[in-house]
Order: sequence, then structure tokens, then C-alpha cells
Amino acid sequence: MKGLLSVSAAALSGVALIGLTATSPAQAEDTITSASWGGAYSASQREAYYKPAAKEIDMTVLEDEWGGTLSEIRVQVETGDYKWHVIDAESGTSMAACDEGLIAEIDWDLMGGMDRFLPGAAQDCAVGTISWATIYAYDGDRFSGGSVPTTIADFFDLEAFPGKRGLYANSPQANLEFALMADGVAPADVYAYMTDNEDEAIDRAFAKLDTIKSEVVWWDSGAMAPQLLADGEVAMTTAWNGRIYNAIVKEGKNFVIVWDGQIIDYDVWMIPMGHPEYDLGMKFIEYASRPEVMARQSQYISYGPTTTEAAELINPDILKDLPTAPANLTNAVWADTVWWADHTEELGERFQVWRSQ
Repeated sequence: MKGLLSVSAAALSGVALIGLTATSPAQAEDTITSASWGGAYSASQREAYYKPAAKEIDMTVLEDEWGGTLSEIRVQVETGDYKWHVIDAESGTSMAACDEGLIAEIDWDLMGGMDRFLPGAAQDCAVGTISWATIYAYDGDRFSGGSVPTTIADFFDLEAFPGKRGLYANSPQANLEFALMADGVAPADVYAYMTDNEDEAIDRAFAKLDTIKSEVVWWDSGAMAPQLLADGEVAMTTAWNGRIYNAIVKEGKNFVIVWDGQIIDYDVWMIPMGHPEYDLGMKFIEYASRPEVMARQSQYISYGPTTTEAAELINPDILKDLPTAPANLTNAVWADTVWWADHTEELGERFQVWRSQ
């Protein structure tokens, strides 16, 4: 799931060769391709995992980006034409992909067992790499003083806080939960309500989204959300927390994150089913999951690790800005990945139809 910086891609192929300053292809024993999300997030992976892998495990990592849809994996599995060895995905996507047989089971013996990981971060077919949050943020130059957005309801209040809103275009996840909370559903009750009163809850969420639809500017990549704020195209936007943090800290932007109703989730590593070089994918995932390696990523972007071993190695000054910092957990919602695994494609289709109307 997650940057302001653009991915360094090879001029012709769109895939970047990582770690060449440390080793050449002739020196590297193994070469893999990792599909991720681009921007500051991929930049953090580059520094934490890809470049060090060249020295530490003799592995050269090529980078690519993907859009997060099952169809991108399905076509590789069905044709046997594999572009990626490992894929960084949202946890709900990985569960749906596992259920459909699109990704391979993890060698948990190699990983040291599931118990090393935080609850929900270890799946049959996926290994948690970060914890992150979908938040919303506003432009501090536009709203300041005593009248500033402080709740998820304020995001939907066009009268009190006029201006365009940025929303994620590729998935209904988080958009629906935000809409329900803005309409009065308590954060702690969101998924129970969606489970027990599914049709009513979904209709209610879309009805609430209707109230701001005319003012929505859609973003479809993590880098786009902070850019919309920076360009003044929106007054506030949903975003992945690390993208906004990066813009504040590294770019000096006057953005403010609102920690209310944020959806906390994991990103995971997974391997396409039937990949002929499955062992190389597992070699990389095992390496990236070592505590000292995983802990590096939080130095470059404000996402948290998925093991307590790694968390213990992170500087306290960095920990306070992570989604799981105690001060940031008030009214937070942990994503129900099982619910979304069951509803991703159905609601994804409905969401895209709704957007187009």
C-alpha cells in the first residue's frame, strides 16, 4: 500500500536496476524483480532492502510498479509469463489472491514461524512488511487558527470547510469506512455494522460519498495525494500516512495529518503461484523480514514494522510518528482484511460504476 519521490526507472524498460553501486550483475548471484507502489514508499524499500541486498545476500533487485489489482497477477499465473518474483500488496488483496490460488504459500519454516509477527501480519500466503494507515490531511495554509478540521466528519463538511477533496480512485476500501464514520457510525462499530447489516451499510456509505462526489478529485497513486495538496487542487485529501509525513518532513509542506478514524492495515510480501524461481522470492522475503533489516525502513518513511523484534530497534523519535504510536491510536480502526477479502472484487466493481456515473 504508500511517496512524493518518483521511482528511478530504466529509461526504456520502466524497471530500475538497484544496487549497482555496490555490485554488478556479474557479481550478484541472484536477480529478482519486486513490484511495489512507487514514490517515497519504493524509495524507502530501495534504501532499506534493495541496495543492502546486493551486499548482504548477493541479490540484485529490479523495481517495477503495479496497480494493486488481482487481474495483474492473474494474467501472469495463467500465462506463465512472470514479470515479478515478489509483490508488495495490501493485506486484503493478498487474502483474496490466496483464496483464488494466485499466490503461493509461504515457507514458514524458513521464516522462523508465524508467531514472530504481529497478529494479522502472518498469512498462509503472505508475510507482513509494514503497518500503515489511510488518513486524511489538509493544507495548513488554507485552514488555520481555531477553525480547522479535527474529525473524519469534517472531511465531508463542505460548508464548514469548503474546497475540493481528494479520494483514492482504485478501491472502495477506506472510502466506505470513512463515509460511515462521518455519517455517525462509531469507529469501533464499523465492521460489525458492515457485517451484520451489509446491504444497509454499503448503501449508506455510498449515499454519504454522494454528498461530496461533485467536489472530489481522484488520485490513483500514492504520490498523487500529497501533490494534489501541494498544487492547491484540493483543500484536503485521504492519503497513506507515510506520503504526507514525507512531504512534511522532507519537502517542508505545511500539511496536517488528522488522526481520527484512520484505517490501519498491513502491507505484505507475496509470490505469484507457480513461479519457477519461488526460492529466490523466499530468499528475499526472509532477508527483508530479519529484525535489523525490517527496522531500517522506518528511517526513510513513517510506516511501522510487523514484528516486535524490529520495533525494538527503532529510534523512539521515529516511533512517535508511526501509525501505531499510542497518541495516534485514538479512534483508529484496524482494517478487517477477512471482510475485504470476501468483498474486494464485488465492491470494487460497484465502486467503479458509481465513480463513472
